[in-house]
Amino acid sequence: MNLLTGLIARILFAVPMAIFGLLHFMNAEGMAGMAPFGGVIIVYLTGICLIAAAVSILMNKKAALATLLLGVFFILTATTVHLRSLMGGDEMAMGQILKDVALAGGAWFMSGIFKKEEEGSK
Repeated sequence: MNLLTGLIARILFAVPMAIFGLLHFMNAEGMAGMAPFGGVIIVYLTGICLIAAAVSILMNKKAALATLLLGVFFILTATTVHLRSLMGGDEMAMGQILKDVALAGGAWFMSGIFKKEEEGSK
């Protein structure tokens, strides 16, 4: 990957993750009801994880692992939070499911690229 496009891709992917993480802190009480368990604590924990993943991606330190785990996070969110909402009659949840699945795919794609870059630098 070209150095400039790689940097732009990292920024465009990581900054929204950091913002999602911050939103978890700013709206923890409102999001707690959507958590499948743990309430506010799991909202704060996932917020920390999103911010940590963003930092990892931006610094390009353990980015392959961060994006791999981020993909897992998005699949879990799609199935445990948004699918539950869809099954409960919230038709708008389908958009959230599709967004999370797409983000998981993007995260896993990036993980593969980061892994190749890590292997190439050894």
